[in-house]
Amino acid sequence: MRETDVRRAGPASQQGMRWANLALVLGEIAAEPRSRAEVAAATGLTRAAVSSLVEELLAAGLLTEPGPAVPSGRVGRPGTALALNPEGPGGVGAEVGVEHLAACVVDLRGEVRSWHRVEVCNRGRASAAVLAELAGLLRRAAEDAGLRTAGLTLAVPGLVGAAEGVVERAANLGWSGVPAAAELRLALRAAGAGELAALPIEVDNEANLGGLAELWLGGRPADFIHLSAEAGIGSAIVVGGRLLRGARGFAGELGHVPVRPDGPECACGARGCLEQYAGESAVLRAAGLEGVRGDWVALLAERAAAGDAAVREALAEAGAALGIAAAGAVNLLDPAELVLGGGYAELGEWLLPAMRAELRGRVTVRPWSDEWLTVSRLGRRGPLLGAAVGVVRAIIADPGRFATADQ
Repeated sequence: MRETDVRRAGPASQQGMRWANLALVLGEIAAEPRSRAEVAAATGLTRAAVSSLVEELLAAGLLTEPGPAVPSGRVGRPGTALALNPEGPGGVGAEVGVEHLAACVVDLRGEVRSWHRVEVCNRGRASAAVLAELAGLLRRAAEDAGLRTAGLTLAVPGLVGAAEGVVERAANLGWSGVPAAAELRLALRAAGAGELAALPIEVDNEANLGGLAELWLGGRPADFIHLSAEAGIGSAIVVGGRLLRGARGFAGELGHVPVRPDGPECACGARGCLEQYAGESAVLRAAGLEGVRGDWVALLAERAAAGDAAVREALAEAGAALGIAAAGAVNLLDPAELVLGGGYAELGEWLLPAMRAELRGRVTVRPWSDEWLTVSRLGRRGPLLGAAVGVVRAIIADPGRFATADQ
């Protein structure tokens, strides 16, 4: 299951009601440390019920009592503050990029406890070899964090279909029909990471996870579109605080929206796709840097900052193409914001002017302001953060399942 929204048991059973109340109590404390009395007042539960639920959450290692609560102005001594346990279960994120591998662990608060990234070209490599290398990185990340872990999510630059854990197509990696979750589990066992191999493993598109990270950590409104780039171009569409996945899970493929229908043929088989004007290969070619390997984003940013005219012109052309595609998305979906993330966040200074010009000229049937196009603070960290934080959010949303499994 790739969703991290609340999945509580129905209220027909006593266990279902208790699990729902556990989630209610933990959710209140996750928002900010509170005393038992404050939780009771906020939830409408009795103090006795809250105390019983809190004891269960403490026993499961999800809560801690760090000290007195902040004085509330009420008469009497403040109660003991309850907070998420930083030494409780953690979430593991993993990422396969075209030019890198990465792994991280976050604690229940979403704080990063370990972070590992290596630059390596994965284009055309066998999936088993890539995931074996990733397994070693994950083992080191888990050892460094020193937390028991509750789940693992893998971010990939490709389409993840209805079949659980299967990458249907990742053109820039050369993967098709890869059972990534199953292969990663085998690789973790081979790497001596049995604890990680035993975890639930989910796989999701890196653009989706970057958008979720923006929703959870970036202070975004409930409706926005997150545009990002690695080797290709993706987007995450958030509507009403939820990720819009589409009927088959493939929503957000903005890179294959045609911006010039008579343009060059794309790897997908169509013509004039956005990726042919604003993707990695297209921008490097326009900048006279075709064939360059390594961190293309950092290279372009360095050259543009140094005043390289060819690079700046290439980025302006890419920004114009992004603006055309983004205008169509804005007119169709009416988001509150557009967020430039991933590698684009580091190139925003040179992409934004042309993007804003296109949006101003093409979004005319509804209000539009330049300030509604913003740059992500998370940048290229977004997908990996989204992968790991999603795991701990699922625990907070449904602690009953975790507490029961942990006993």
